[in-house]
Amino acid sequence: MDKYTAFYSQEERAEIVSAIQRAEAKTSGEIRVHLEDHCDHESKDRAAMVFEKLGMHKTADRNGVLFYVAVCDHDFAVIGDGGIHEKVGAAYWSDLCKELEEHFRAGMYKGGLVKCIDHVGEQLRSFYPVDRRDINELPDDISMGQI
Repeated sequence: MDKYTAFYSQEERAEIVSAIQRAEAKTSGEIRVHLEDHCDHESKDRAAMVFEKLGMHKTADRNGVLFYVAVCDHDFAVIGDGGIHEKVGAAYWSDLCKELEEHFRAGMYKGGLVKCIDHVGEQLRSFYPVDRRDINELPDDISMGQI
């Protein structure tokens, strides 16, 4: 049993990955989830560091979105690259984070994350629909640990 199983079981992580894959099947955008124990910085700043370390800034349309969760600190952030941020604006991310926080406060860690991944997938689809030339630019798995 790994240290993240207390927060998300292996089955729940598989459901989260499935949500990412469903969302990405409709868009050229990329969604990642990263889990780590603690956040040494403001969560949004740490998410930006992880975003870069995961190479999410290298997508062709700059349309990657990261869900960052510091599981022991009960902290999180959701950030999008410049291409999608330009389309949805700061209020979208703020509202999305409020929604995710409500789910987390209610103990709906997996369900809330899946629902918010679905929301992001719909936004990405509306601005970056999938086309026949689309390739999966980033892995769909959940990255974990300090990177």
